[in-house]
Formats: sequence, structure tokens, C-alpha cells
Amino acid sequence: MKVKAITPLMKQYNEIKKKFTNTIVLFQVGDFYEIFGKDAIKCSKVLNIVLTKRHKKSSIKLAGFPHHSINNYLPKLIKAGFKIAICDELEKKENSKNSKKDKVILKRGVTEIITPGVVTKSEVLDAKKNNFLCAIYYKNNSQIIGISFLDISTGEFLVGEGCQNYINQIINKLLPKEIIYPKKKKKYIKYILNNKIQLQSLEDCFFSFNSSYKNLIQHFQTNSLKGFNIQKLFLGITSAGAILDYVCNICNYKIHHINSIKRIDLEKYLNIDNFSFENLEILTSKNEDAVTLLKILDFTYTPMGGRLINKWLRFPLKNIKQIKSRQKILDEFLKNNQIVKPIRKKLKTIYDLERLTAKIVNLKATPYDLLILKKTLKNIIDIKDILFYSKSKIFKKLAKKILNCKKIYRVLEKVLFADAPKNLNKVNVIKPGISKELDKLRNVVTNSEKTILKICERERKDTGIKTLKINYNNIFGYYIEIKKTLKNKRKISKQWKRKQILANVERYITEELTNYEFKIKIAQENIRKIENKILEDLTNFLLEKLDNNQHNSKLIAKIDVILSLVRCAQKSNYICPKFNKSFNIYIKGGRHPVIDLKINSNENSKIFTYVSNDIFLKREKKQIFLITGPNMAGKSAILRQTAILILMAQLGSYIPAKYAEIGIIEQIFLRVGASDNISIGESTFMREMNETASILNNISERSLILLDEIGRGTSTYDGISIAWAIIEFLHNHPKKPLVLFATHYHELNNMINYYKRIRNLSLSVKKINNTLIYTRKLLPYGCQNSYGINVAKLAGIPNLIITRAKKIFLFFEQIKHLKNIKIYINYKIIQNLVCNVKKITLDSSITIFKKLKLFFNKQ
Repeated sequence: MKVKAITPLMKQYNEIKKKFTNTIVLFQVGDFYEIFGKDAIKCSKVLNIVLTKRHKKSSIKLAGFPHHSINNYLPKLIKAGFKIAICDELEKKENSKNSKKDKVILKRGVTEIITPGVVTKSEVLDAKKNNFLCAIYYKNNSQIIGISFLDISTGEFLVGEGCQNYINQIINKLLPKEIIYPKKKKKYIKYILNNKIQLQSLEDCFFSFNSSYKNLIQHFQTNSLKGFNIQKLFLGITSAGAILDYVCNICNYKIHHINSIKRIDLEKYLNIDNFSFENLEILTSKNEDAVTLLKILDFTYTPMGGRLINKWLRFPLKNIKQIKSRQKILDEFLKNNQIVKPIRKKLKTIYDLERLTAKIVNLKATPYDLLILKKTLKNIIDIKDILFYSKSKIFKKLAKKILNCKKIYRVLEKVLFADAPKNLNKVNVIKPGISKELDKLRNVVTNSEKTILKICERERKDTGIKTLKINYNNIFGYYIEIKKTLKNKRKISKQWKRKQILANVERYITEELTNYEFKIKIAQENIRKIENKILEDLTNFLLEKLDNNQHNSKLIAKIDVILSLVRCAQKSNYICPKFNKSFNIYIKGGRHPVIDLKINSNENSKIFTYVSNDIFLKREKKQIFLITGPNMAGKSAILRQTAILILMAQLGSYIPAKYAEIGIIEQIFLRVGASDNISIGESTFMREMNETASILNNISERSLILLDEIGRGTSTYDGISIAWAIIEFLHNHPKKPLVLFATHYHELNNMINYYKRIRNLSLSVKKINNTLIYTRKLLPYGCQNSYGINVAKLAGIPNLIITRAKKIFLFFEQIKHLKNIKIYINYKIIQNLVCNVKKITLDSSITIFKKLKLFFNKQ
């Protein structure tokens, strides 16, 4: 049997594919990107494109899409987690040395490698989210792990070191798209990372401290890394060097726009652990229709502003000076509302300056990108002027921080047209007067239509064929077209050469038209070369101004976020919270921002009114509040509301309240709701206990702890015992954290009799004609009824069940009453069990309740 010979094209593809074994190679063949073999099968499913064969007799699978449609298909491949190598034709067919055109094998090469974490294409990226690549490194027998993050599209570079908890916390905050790690550490990396992020192993040689350190100081052109305050982060430096090596040497990206590296210091920020952050629904929610805090606060216009408000929400401040600095600017805009509108108008047409810079560095900037850069710089100049010429000292100071970019703008203005469509590559982009030779060539092309018309008129006159036309297509170029009649055939010039016969017309070419077409093509090619040279010079000029643009983009992002918070404050009547060094929280008339927005919407404002509530936590007197109340009364909402108002206040925002005075909070722990984690064998109760244990083992003196229904996942007596013991532990803890504890265990209301810093609160409810009316108002005493049957009725449980449940409820109430009497009569029998509640421990409390249960059964 004969072995089929591999075609030269497939031989070329296979040679390239060998270098990129775990990568989808998009192989350019003419006007298409083609994908072969197993890659074709994968991509056809993801892209929903036809899977075929290269030839009828070939066994090689083939899929593909048009070259110009890459921006439509590439995002789908990246989101599917594929690593992509774009292999382009590096020469044109007519320029090939091979004279046999039908067997020409063009030179091809990989021009770009795109992975989920390494991408600059705006079509793939989410404009208002960072796209981080992460690197992790650790040494055997070490509990410290080095980690770094790089967003190649914006130039943001971060590094840190810490234990496993620190690493997981940062990863959950920054949500990288891809994580690289040493190949030999695969098992450990998968063990510490419990998420679905794309993992990419690298050879151990990438993770060398000496080469990483050298790479970093060479890149930043410094003698050491002391200026970045990371010189002692040996594992972090190793991971940071590995990221640079991966991006530069494997993915072929240029990194001149990365001009700084920052240390990730969680101690500077309000710490909200991962499950608390998730439960608060700050950025995302498990419920599709839920409104997150981000949606409430984000009125930013620029992509940079959108990314910054994301960052502020992930990393709220705990430095009072920094918080007040943000508040001052926000307050100044509120006082000078007349300049807010013109600045917002300018922000609307400011494009992504950070990502434009990355494109310029990697020589990926199109003429359209340069045009929108020009518009962006003009708007930044205008914003600087608006701020500078205001009467406010704060605005003048802010204006001075914006670097002067008039020189860059003037160069762009001089070279580029004022406006043009996105497909600028198909039109002239350079203004007249920049190049005399370019202007002459343009005249040739511009006048070509007039010349063709003159030739057409002359041929009509010479031949007498009045319907003669001169048209153009890509196959023949310019050609003469006449109607297919005997009369016309007699008039055809001998100098014409027939090229095509159709049903009604015939087409001819002439030496004159062919020569003129060649002349126009040469002119167009020269125009393209001259324009490319001018654009190349312009790009080199912009490369020298990278720092200016990056500095200004950060300031514009900050102004954008502040104005977004201004709009929230104005729209929903927010107030400026005060901060002090106390350990207290006083919020008067607080409102949950999400619920507040829903109720105050046009449709609901006439039906509902928001019931605000006060929270006054005082470390030495009112350290713990026990919140009771019926189901659906709003206990969980109060807990979330308190946490969200603190978070908003500490990112520098105004908050929905009448008054607020806050002693800075360092940690927020929120434990609400629970669900099974079947994948690792955790029940609802086990997960609840794990999360609660994490809170109890990480308390600081400036912690705010918010616990909801702790102990409900087990039996009543076990639940009450655990809840009691936890509250007692928090009360007696030397750090004295501030606590809100929502519960259905009304027995816990008695704790105020034994512990001096515990207070009761309840959410009031009115019962009118067996119908519950929720007032949502906090009252300064405990509640004794959960009204569960009433809630079941509201949920639509059948009346037969509701009636039966009421009878059973009354029966148990009577039994309880009788038992209470017997307990009183037989007090001497059990007094040794309950004589001193203060001395009850977790073990003894469980024993007490078991003995009480046994005692009741004997009665």
C-alpha cells in the first residue's frame, strides 16, 4: 500500500505545530485561518463552524474562518480556555521567489500567542475588568508562597508573599484568568487552589531567583528593587521574574509600558474574607437577577474608571487620612456642581488610555487607535483646564497633577485627519501637506476616475458604441463592457482583447487600461508604504511619552470614580460618614443601598417606604446585639446593610443614612446562609461550622462580626448550646470585637441577664386579623415568636396543612407550659444543673440539655 505524501503546506504546518504542542495554531492560508487535525475538531464545536477535510481523499480534519473575522471568533476560543498561536503569512504571493504560482509555499511564522491571561485585543477583554496573569512559586517545606500578577493590557504589575490563606484571598480578589506555576509543583498547586482558573505549568528553569532578580532590575533600569519595597520578597520576586519571562519569551509581547511593580499589602486595606465578600454580593451574585453593590455605585464612563471602582470595592481603605482625602474631593464636586456636567461630557468620549498604550508598545495600534488617542488627549486637556480655571483650591491642585499632553496632541492633530471610520486601513489617514510625494500619489489615485471617464468617452466617440462602459473587478482589473449585438460587434476596435462572454454582454481589455491599472496599483502601494512610514514615526514618538499617558490615565480614572460616587450621593440622598479612632459604630437612619434603590424607584415609591434603622455598637457597653424576630422580618438584611455601609464608607463613598460616625474597622466577617459542599463531603452544618471557626480564630480588636442563625443546621438543643457558647466566647474575648448576632433561638434573649455588654434587639411585626404586617423596625428588646406558620401561609402552603400545624403548635405550647410547672415543682431535682449559667461550658451545656430532655420524658 502506498503511503500518501505530505503536501508542502502540511509539512510547513507540522513543523510549526511541533513548537506549539499544547496550542491551537490558527494557520493563515490566503484569506482564511485554517485549523487542522484534533484542533479542528475542538474548535468546530466551540465556534460552531463546519468540520470538513482538506481534500476528498485526505484524512486530515479541517475547520476555518475568514481572516477578517478573527475578532469575532478569537474571544470564543479564549473564553473556552485555549492557548492560541496566530501564524500569519509573512510575504505576499506576488513577492515570492517561486515562479510556479500554483505551488508557491509562502513564508509563515507565529506573530502572536494569546492565552486567557495574556491578551491585548479589546474584542476579547472586558473593558471594565482587569485581565490578570498570575504566577505562583514556593519552596519545599515552606509555608510561605510567592505570588505575582500582571495585566499586560494595562501594565499593572503586583507582587506579594504569604501563607496559603493570604494567597487564596488575593486570588479571589483579583480573579486572574490564568495561573502559571513550576511543573514539579503541580499536585501542591492544585491542592491549594480550589477554583476553576486556567492553569499553565512551566519548566522549573523559569523560576530562578537570580535570573528573576536580574530580569526585573534590567527591565526597570534600577540598581536594586528597594525603591519598590519588594527586595525581601524572595519567592515573590521569583514569581514576578517568571511572569516577565513567560510574557516576553514565550508569548512574544513587548513590555515597555510596565514601568512599576507594587507590593500587595493586605494590611493596608479592610479585610473581608472570601465567603463574607461573596455573601455581601459586592461585585457578583449567584442569583442572576440580583443587583450588586457595584451596579449601584458604578456610573463611570471610562474603562479605566470602571476598573478602578472594581479595585476600590475589593480593597476598601482603613487609613483615615486616605479616606478623608477621597471624601474631600467628593464633597468639593458636590459643592461645585456646575463643573460636574462639562467634565462628565468629556469623560464620555475618553477611550481606554491604558490599553491603547499597551497596543502602541506592541505595535498593534491601528490608525483608528491613534485617532481615538488624539480625541482622548484633547478631552484630558479640556478637563485639566476646567479644573484649573475653577475657584476651588482642591480642583487647582488636582489639575496640576494632570501632566501637560498638549505637545502629544498637537503632533497627532498635525498628522491625522479629524475623523474617520473604524476601517481606517482602507482610507487615507494622513493629512495633506505632511509629505509632498504622498500628495502627488494621492492626486494620481483621486484623478483616476476622471481619467477613466475620459477614456470611456473617447472610446464611445471612436467606436460609435453609445452604451459602452468601463468597469473594474479584482479578476480583470479595468475592462470595457458592451452589449452583445451584431451592430456593436462590427464597431469593436482591433486593439481590444476579448476576456469574457456572458449572456447579454461581452468584456474586453486594452493595453492602455492595463497599463493605467498598473500605474494606479503602484501609486496605491507607494501610498501605503509612505503612510506606514509616517505612522511608524508617529508610534516611535508616542513610545517616548508612555509615562505621561499612563500617569494621566490613573488620574482620569480617579476623577471618573469620584464623579460616579457624586452621582450616587445626589441621586439617593447619601451623607458623608465621619471617622474617629474609637472602637464604636454609630449609624443613624441607615438604609441598605440596594433595597433603598428598589423601593425608591418610580414604580415602588408610591407603594412602599423604606424603614431606616439605627445601629449603635459600643465596645465597652454595647459590644454584642442579639437580633431576634420572625421569619422574613429582615434580620439578614440588617446584618448585610451594616457591613455594606461600613465598606462604602471606607472606600471613601457617601452612604445611605441620616448620620454616621465610625471607628475604623479592620476586618468584616459575615456568616449568613449555607449550602452543602458535596464535592468535598461537607454538609450544610459542617460548612457553617468551618466558616464560623475561621471567624473565631482570626479576630482582631477592630473586627466587625455578623452572624446569622448559627446552629440552625443541627438539633435545637445542640444549636442553642453552640450559639450560647459562641456568643459567650465573643463577649469574653480580650479583643472585644463588635458583634451582630441574628437568631431564632429566643432562649438566647436571657443572656442579657448574665453578660453586661450584650443587648437585645428585635424586628417588630404586627398581627392584624391573623395577617402579619412587617414594620422592619428595630426595637430595643427581644422577640418571643417566629411566626413560622404565618410565613408558611404567605408562601402558599395548603390551608389543610396550616390548620393542622396550628393545632400541633397549640399542643406543644400546652406541653411546654405543663413542663415548666413541673420544673418549678421539682426545682430541687435539677437545680444542680442550671444553678449558674455563667459557668456553663460547651460540653456541660450539651449535657444539661440532654438531662433536661430525659427529665421531661419521665414526667
